[in-house]
Amino acid sequence: MTRRFPAALLIALAAGQVHAQAVNDYPTNARAEYVFACMATNGQTRDMLDRCSCAIDRIAEVLPFQAYVEAETVMRMQQTTGERAGMFKSMAQMTEIVADLRRAEAEAEILCF
Repeated sequence: MTRRFPAALLIALAAGQVHAQAVNDYPTNARAEYVFACMATNGQTRDMLDRCSCAIDRIAEVLPFQAYVEAETVMRMQQTTGERAGMFKSMAQMTEIVADLRRAEAEAEILCF
């Protein structure tokens, strides 16, 4: 029985670590960039620092980092001009990528602001 307890403990710890890594797959600089942009929009106060940090944490819980990067890229490309920008504005797949981020941001806004 004593051998099962350490094995079960190790499995539980490993599962917790895997979950923590999955939730924390956003690099620090990406989180900081989001917080800086959020504070530039909403105000440079300690309260906004906490709220903006909360928001990116909530987004990270809902949306994997790769999906976040894809959505940010699509949104930046939609702001450009020319033929290439048209593809990012009109394709349903691109719209859905951005919609996923918008949903995550809306949830974060409800929880953090």
